[in-house]
Amino acid sequence: MSHMTVSENATLADVGEFGLIDALTGLFTPGEQVLVGPGDDAALVAFPGNRVLVSTDLHVDTRHFRRDWASALEIGHRVAAANLSDINAMGGRATALTVGLAAPADLPVSWALDLARGIAEEAALVGACVVGGDLTAADQVMVAVTVLGTADQPVRRSGARPGDLVALAGRQGWAAGGLAVLARGFRSPRALVEAYRRPEPPYAAGPEAAALGATAMIDVSDGLLADAGHIARASGVALDIRSADLEVPEPLRAVGAALGVDPMRFVLTGGDDHALVATYPAGTALPDTWTVVGAVVEGEAVTVDGAGYDGPPGHAHFGG
Repeated sequence: MSHMTVSENATLADVGEFGLIDALTGLFTPGEQVLVGPGDDAALVAFPGNRVLVSTDLHVDTRHFRRDWASALEIGHRVAAANLSDINAMGGRATALTVGLAAPADLPVSWALDLARGIAEEAALVGACVVGGDLTAADQVMVAVTVLGTADQPVRRSGARPGDLVALAGRQGWAAGGLAVLARGFRSPRALVEAYRRPEPPYAAGPEAAALGATAMIDVSDGLLADAGHIARASGVALDIRSADLEVPEPLRAVGAALGVDPMRFVLTGGDDHALVATYPAGTALPDTWTVVGAVVEGEAVTVDGAGYDGPPGHAHFGG
């Protein structure tokens, strides 16, 4: 329950900064790891061991999300998932988040509260909670999320070696298909639109990969080929992806046919599903969570079926 009652049509200007903080704080239930929660100058969080994973993402209205394409609750889930996935990609578990919100004064309070609910609900999926944040006025909505977590055996991008397997966990290409549909003014196939609005990162797969001895790992936020390329560069190797081993689900085939686009493009270059790509020593017995989709070889960059990919490998933040 919120600490204060907010009228349905109230804006941020109506309730003010401290009124909104009071309402938001009532939405965040501190976990047992939170020794001092929202309301003081800083939170105090207990962490096992003495190492903390930290990751920050900025999410800007019309660039990273659109309020006419997804509800505030769904956007909350999306922005939280993007950050929680970064900890997952290190083989870790998220513990706490802080959230900064910049917004125009005429933004409905109900939108801000639903955003907070979405963030809190997504964080709860991994046992994490929101412990604080900041608010400021701005010309457009921007959400900044910082996540803290821990990992027994952190997995970096730089450990892949020639001969390793390349494996994928989670859905891939679904959110990109949903984005393509929404960008053309449609709302179906619903499964793809929902995948864009509310990703389902494979949260259990990150710690699982670390326990299995993954040599390198990354989450797919900008595109399978683009993010696999980060592993290739950091590790000084090449990754070859086998397209025949990548699943192209029926909804993606339908969208590809309707738009005249090869649906494999969504799988190879789509982001925002927050699947995991990991490399493992050859011979590693992988559970069903993981699908082997390629191999690490000598060289550099990423190839598909032994050849360079014709087209952008994923999203470029500054258009490069």
